[in-house]
Amino acid sequence: MKLLASLLILPLAIAGCSSETGTPSAPASPVAAVTAPAGQNWTDTVSRTAEGTIVGNPDAPIKLVEYGSRLCPTCGALARESFGPLMNIYVKSGKVSFEYREFLVHGAPDLPPALLGNCTDPAAFFPILDQMYQAQDGFNTKLQATPQPVQAQLQTAKPVEAIRIMAEQMGLIDFAKQRGIPEAKARQCLGDMAQIDRWTKQTQDKSADGTVAGTPTLLINGKKAEAVSWGQLEPLLKAAGA
Repeated sequence: MKLLASLLILPLAIAGCSSETGTPSAPASPVAAVTAPAGQNWTDTVSRTAEGTIVGNPDAPIKLVEYGSRLCPTCGALARESFGPLMNIYVKSGKVSFEYREFLVHGAPDLPPALLGNCTDPAAFFPILDQMYQAQDGFNTKLQATPQPVQAQLQTAKPVEAIRIMAEQMGLIDFAKQRGIPEAKARQCLGDMAQIDRWTKQTQDKSADGTVAGTPTLLINGKKAEAVSWGQLEPLLKAAGA
């Protein structure tokens, strides 16, 4: 994958998320709720993984994974529908854990929100993810309105400089500052080549092996869930025993 994607085709690319639909499989036996340790809440139990960030009971019998893009409108619609019930009913019960994995479906434009969304401690990861999806339309509108001189600058900029320019164009540095991330730290995170290389490789690998063809891609206990909305996903969680 090229690190930099042309902004000239961005409106088409942003519309090109997954359009799969789903049908619940044969229901599994319901699983029992699992009480969190005293003084804890499963929705506050968050940790990094090799591929993303996970919230919930680490031994939950139902493991939901999403490969998502923070600029993907379909991912955004799913998040705005699902975040409340997923966290407050399913994750809170201890039956379901939820892991979010970055997938650069649009190439370089996905990097600024991913880098800044991970520029914090794990406890703040999912609140910031939710807030990014709430503000997504504004990010996309600003990016698509990038002035022609800035677009030309992006075509010749070094990767880290291009990421910084796109972050500024989308208003993401101010977004991060409003959530307690100092500007110096935000700019440092935008230049984190280890993360950039990691997500570029993850996107390449999961595309090549057929795991992800579009975003959002959802897995329930390792099996692809053919769903792109909460109305499609919730029956699949219930069918898995939630």
